[in-house]
Amino acid sequence: MARYIAYRIALMIPTLFGIMLINFLLVQFAPGGPVERIIAQVQGTDVAATARFSGGGGETNGGAQAARNFDAGMNSKYRGAQGLDPEFIQELEAQFGFDKPAHERFAKMLWDYLRFDFGESYFRDVSVLSLIKEKLPVSISLGLWTTLLAYLISIPLGIRKAVKDGSRFDVWSSAAIIIGYAVPGFLFAVLLIVLFAGGSFLNIFPLRGIVSEDWEMLSWPMRIADYFWHLALPITAMLIGGFATTTLLTKNSFLDEIRKQYVLTARAKGLSEREVLYGHVFRNAMLIVISGFPAAFIGIFFANSLLIETIFSLDGLGLLSFESIINRDYPVVFGTLYIFSLMGLVIALVSDLTYALVDPRIDFSSREL
Repeated sequence: MARYIAYRIALMIPTLFGIMLINFLLVQFAPGGPVERIIAQVQGTDVAATARFSGGGGETNGGAQAARNFDAGMNSKYRGAQGLDPEFIQELEAQFGFDKPAHERFAKMLWDYLRFDFGESYFRDVSVLSLIKEKLPVSISLGLWTTLLAYLISIPLGIRKAVKDGSRFDVWSSAAIIIGYAVPGFLFAVLLIVLFAGGSFLNIFPLRGIVSEDWEMLSWPMRIADYFWHLALPITAMLIGGFATTTLLTKNSFLDEIRKQYVLTARAKGLSEREVLYGHVFRNAMLIVISGFPAAFIGIFFANSLLIETIFSLDGLGLLSFESIINRDYPVVFGTLYIFSLMGLVIALVSDLTYALVDPRIDFSSREL
């Protein structure tokens, strides 16, 4: 087992390298960038304000300088740089590190990331790690509680549907699950706001934030209640898709195992239905459910949270990543990408190791590496 774990950890290095390299190359060919953003912000500035006048040159030297700046802007590789001082463009390139070749910037980024040094945001004047620590509690709250509730509801429901396959309970619960799965999470979030958050009907739940402004002044039981009060609608909206998928996956997995020969043998030996179901079928059927946990967790934690965070005004990692991509804040983009990728690889390893806990017959130590 230790050999297998060491192999998987070693495999994370080239995997991370490939992820970062592909995304770095994509950014190099993507239009726009931090330099272009600054140029766009200063467009409309009087060119003469940046021109250097000599003591005896007067307007003639100033006009000549402006003309040279305009020509340099026309030859610049940045769009919209016409009329700007070329030294100003060079200072911007040096500020963002674009005065060095791409391979040197990539090598420096990898070296820094190996030491978990993600630098500072281009436009927020704060370190990337500080930004992530600031936004992380919101995303952890959404992802953790959504995943936990999805599995706590889906697994018992899926088992019940497998046992009652074809019954009235199975039919109407399947219809409800399919309808819930067909509705996108963000549309369901809007519906919840309209119904329960001051829309056209009730005003029961808050519309923004993860806690109230006076949260620190509350007693600890009231803090817990206030926390879940704010999370009720976002988690409900995110729960729909993951809940439906895991339920149907659990049902189909149990149905597949229930029809196997060893189940008939266990029943022939006089074991009760409960002993057969939870003593024999459960550990085999749950393997496929556990194998889907990393994808479900990552999907809920990272992908599905973006629109939900935006709709409910929750300042989490999903919203941070989206805003960083739009603003071309590359240190935040690559820093979050690196952390998300590393977390995904670690969760995949934990999922493999969980197999051995669910089914002792699985032995990774004997696997060919």
